Amino acid sequence: MKKNKYKLLRQGILFDAIGMSTAFIPGIGPFLDIIWAPFAAKKMTDMYEGTRGRVAAVIVFLEEILPFSDFIPTFTIMWMLTYVFGFGPQPVVQTIEVEINE
Repeated sequence: MKKNKYKLLRQGILFDAIGMSTAFIPGIGPFLDIIWAPFAAKKMTDMYEGTRGRVAAVIVFLEEILPFSDFIPTFTIMWMLTYVFGFGPQPVVQTIEVEINE
């Protein structure tokens, strides 16, 4: 299934905003990060498949769980790496052999 890249961008910005918002809630923000970090990691693997998605999930989990790193827009960075800088999956070129009998 091909995913709409702009839908992924909108979701990523939303998830980054949610992750950043916990930094502004005094007292309970760090506890919300404990809940948000595994959820964000799961969403990252849902949005980006394969090894890259799993690696990005570990990175977003660490970014959300570690103190003072909530400001990093991990989802948006992943989208940019995938769709702007071309670190996404490359199309596989397939060749077809055709035999011509004369």
